[in-house]
Amino acid sequence: MSETRIPDVTVIVGAYEAMPYLVRCLESVEAQTIGADRIEIVAVDDGSTDGTGEYLEEFAARSKVPTRVIRQENSGGPSGPRNVGIGMARGRYVFFLDADDYFGEEALARMVAMADRAGTDVVLGKVVGVNRGAPKSMWGATEERVDVYDSKVIYTLSAQKLFRRELLERLSLRFDESLRTGEDALFTMEAYLRGNGISVIADYVCYYLVGRDDGKHVTKSGTYVWRFDSMRAMMELIHRIEPAGPKRDYLMVRPFTVGMLQQFGPVVLRDSEEVRRHKMELARPLMDAYWHEGVARLIKIPERLRLACVAYGSVDLLVEVVQYVRAKKVPDLVRSSDGRTVHLAYPRFRDRAAALPDVMYEVTVPDWRDGKRVKRPVRAAVAAPSPAARRASLSRRVARRVRRDARRWKKRLNVG
Repeated sequence: MSETRIPDVTVIVGAYEAMPYLVRCLESVEAQTIGADRIEIVAVDDGSTDGTGEYLEEFAARSKVPTRVIRQENSGGPSGPRNVGIGMARGRYVFFLDADDYFGEEALARMVAMADRAGTDVVLGKVVGVNRGAPKSMWGATEERVDVYDSKVIYTLSAQKLFRRELLERLSLRFDESLRTGEDALFTMEAYLRGNGISVIADYVCYYLVGRDDGKHVTKSGTYVWRFDSMRAMMELIHRIEPAGPKRDYLMVRPFTVGMLQQFGPVVLRDSEEVRRHKMELARPLMDAYWHEGVARLIKIPERLRLACVAYGSVDLLVEVVQYVRAKKVPDLVRSSDGRTVHLAYPRFRDRAAALPDVMYEVTVPDWRDGKRVKRPVRAAVAAPSPAARRASLSRRVARRVRRDARRWKKRLNVG
């Protein structure tokens, strides 16, 4: 590839203690059907001591894929190496390839073709797990253009996607190096919300997400304090970009259900009293600022109740709800007399001492009870009033106006 030719893709590989996984990772880049002349690699060794840096230099010396290697002191996380890679990238697109993982052979060819055809700024190629789980809900169909509101892409916010480099430069979009976890979710969410559309490739496995045998994976490490930092950053981002309304409420479901709930699920039964109290303290400003009924009504009742307990600062009720759900108990189904609402009577339903309002128990989205789906009642349209009813209503309005005018005149006469 000549120095003046712009590659289609810059593959950015941040590597730390990546051997022997790095070997297959780089082989998968060399095997791309798009061709070595249309890609480049920017590889950043983040202070490895296991031979990662030496292997990268050896690979760069012999590979047909133009490869630049940067060796630096350990930065403490993936954000630093990825940002270095963005700064050095020359491709029209960039792809963040983790050193543990590897590509399907046609991955880059398919993703570049999709982005060029659809004009989108982000392309998701199907991901499968190897010795670990991987997201599944968003791979229902290949779609040239979706957004976060009409698809499941909001539930995959990892960095392993094709991004148009012009978008990153226009937004000055970089990974937040102050976050110890969740930095990729923040980066990807902003690209989703501020970019020109998202494409999904579901009919070909583009990316293999590898679970390391040694357990050294960033998502398995860290403390709960880091998770709250990540949640705070995500909630602030959504509120900064998306105006108040139903769309923002929909987006906020993500950090509450994929984030907050993980800190207040079955783990609370194992947490010490001190940890429970500390988590509540960390959650309080987030719940005060961002939790409200519009968001709550988009969440299923068992999850909603846990979040409501956190919002109300009720640790005892939280533990009771978690134990109830874990025991797979079946709540009573309570219908209103007019059939307009359905409630599931989880612990402390209509218990005045618990102080949780009925709406926290109301079926507002499709829910589950005893393995059966419970739907929100379809409220019948209100019939137009009859002529007689309209005349009666008019008579009442006239009578109210006459009484109001009489009071005004009486007041004036008394003043005079």
